[in-house]
Amino acid sequence: MAAEIVNPRSESTTDHTGHEGGAEPLDSFDPAFALHRGGKMAVQATVPVRDKDDLSLAYTPGVAKVCSAIAEQPDLVHDYTWKSSVVAVVTDGTAVLGLGDIGPEASLPVMEGKAILFKQFGGVDAVPIALNCTDVDEIVETVVRLAPSFGGVNLEDISAPRCFEIERKLQERLDIPVFHDDQHGTAVVTLAALRNAARLSQRSLGELRAVISGAGAAGVAIARMLVEAGIGDVAVADRKGVVSADRDDLTAVKQELAGFTNKAGLSGSLEAALDGADVFIGVSGGTVPEAAVSSMAEGAFVFAMANPNPEVHPDVAHKYASVVATGRSDFPNQINNVLAFPGIFAGALQVRASRITEGMKLAAAEALASVVGDDLAADYVIPSPFDERVAPAVTAAVAAAARAEGVARR
Repeated sequence: MAAEIVNPRSESTTDHTGHEGGAEPLDSFDPAFALHRGGKMAVQATVPVRDKDDLSLAYTPGVAKVCSAIAEQPDLVHDYTWKSSVVAVVTDGTAVLGLGDIGPEASLPVMEGKAILFKQFGGVDAVPIALNCTDVDEIVETVVRLAPSFGGVNLEDISAPRCFEIERKLQERLDIPVFHDDQHGTAVVTLAALRNAARLSQRSLGELRAVISGAGAAGVAIARMLVEAGIGDVAVADRKGVVSADRDDLTAVKQELAGFTNKAGLSGSLEAALDGADVFIGVSGGTVPEAAVSSMAEGAFVFAMANPNPEVHPDVAHKYASVVATGRSDFPNQINNVLAFPGIFAGALQVRASRITEGMKLAAAEALASVVGDDLAADYVIPSPFDERVAPAVTAAVAAAARAEGVARR
């Protein structure tokens, strides 16, 4: 049934919460509410059901032949259902955008948004699934039980450090791609932008020392990917300062992080670590003092990606940095995950990959960076999400990497 459209000019007996009152519906003065009324997506059939012959093929008795064939040869499910082209977008609502732990129902508008981005930018169908549980093992068990319906699982907006364990356990139990976009999507796009920034300054990644503000899901994944890509050095700072092996307050995740980062042995504050650094990457919120930014190396790069307020405002960053990127669409060089996850999943599903490897993610970053090509400039180190070359380039690179790494099944 279609959602009723409320006429804002008519007399209203309920407010926007649905309780008795006289307030106008939120639709009448906020276009975001008007767009979301009734949700942002729907299921659409790909075959007609016009008469009894169509019905007998789409449903009983014709469907029984297909079911029996799949029962005998389970791999046929990929050919005769939508499994190979659909992803579950799974959340527990504990780390939604900049809103935090708002619960499963309140997370649904974001999950719907993610699903339509999958379709718009990667041609991949996606189903939002908001779970009413936060226990690691309960989430894992629930997703494992749902998995036969899907070709991949995109974990979304699950708080750290639980998200690391959930992803790891699901990867161990499932033979389909499991991808936590807040971690790996952010890391792929960040690496792509950094590769181009380095190319613009005629430097290699190996010549750069980076400092990351934030040791949550995105910060850990970015650090890991930069190390895999050959960064000279990278240090990660949390609220208590640089994550280093000499600290006795580290979680298991941060202990592991300390083991493969910070070769220089830095300790102390984020601000101190920025002295002489070539790259700042912000995924934490908060504010970095201008004095700390000014202490960075000449020609530095500032990627301040917190939303809606970057850790360093671009006006400040441009005083000292040669390349500035944010997570916002109203400034150049937006680090936006939509540049990565649609193509990554499209490539993985295309070859029926059993998982998404580090090599596939590195290939995605390289392909994304290459789209910029000869148009490279300080205000253009990463393409727009609306650049129609992005998804095909990432899809092809990921599919090729999956075949090269032996995780492709076709």
